[in-house]
Amino acid sequence: MLIIKIVPGENIERALKRYRNKVRNTQQLKRIRDNKEFTKKSEEKRENLKKAIHRKEYLKKNEE
Repeated sequence: MLIIKIVPGENIERALKRYRNKVRNTQQLKRIRDNKEFTKKSEEKRENLKKAIHRKEYLKKNEE
């Protein structure tokens, strides 16, 4: 659980923005979504390999 301390007199919008940034930086939503269903290690490796190949091709294309 993430805790955001609000300073007296602080705008609530500012506190919400800090909370959203903290959630995004800790990748909490990603972990929750990943835990919805089980994926085998081999499937994870295959997916990571696909992402790496795509990233490499993308960077190579933009480099030229």
